Amino acid sequence: MARPTSFRLPEELLARLDDEATSSGGSATSLVATILDEGLKTRRFPGITYRDGPTGRRASIVGGPDIWEIIRALKQSPGKDERRVVALSDELGLSPVQIRLAIDFYGVNPSEVDDRITADDVFAQQLRERIDRRERLLSS
Repeated sequence: MARPTSFRLPEELLARLDDEATSSGGSATSLVATILDEGLKTRRFPGITYRDGPTGRRASIVGGPDIWEIIRALKQSPGKDERRVVALSDELGLSPVQIRLAIDFYGVNPSEVDDRITADDVFAQQLRERIDRRERLLSS
């Protein structure tokens, strides 16, 4: 549940906040909440960043793939323990440190990552269905 909070911010910062909220089509309050949430997460996990994309903002490794992509690959990879991390780092072209960073982020934010994996699975299923319909139409 949200609770009212008051902060004193410089006028220049407030003006920039209002401009950004207006250009993104949201409210200043929702923008502040997003920036604070992402800022606290990236502060806790140096090497993680958030970036925009067609499906919204998502956590990723700086200069690398999205966290959900790493976690999904890890869940599908064989093996155990550190060997699994090393094998995945070789497969994805990331360092074992980056793989562990994604794992640590997931450990604290599982629903954020799992929701992205689910959304991608749903999109992939919808795409397969569209392709199947198209193929049936073209073959009849």
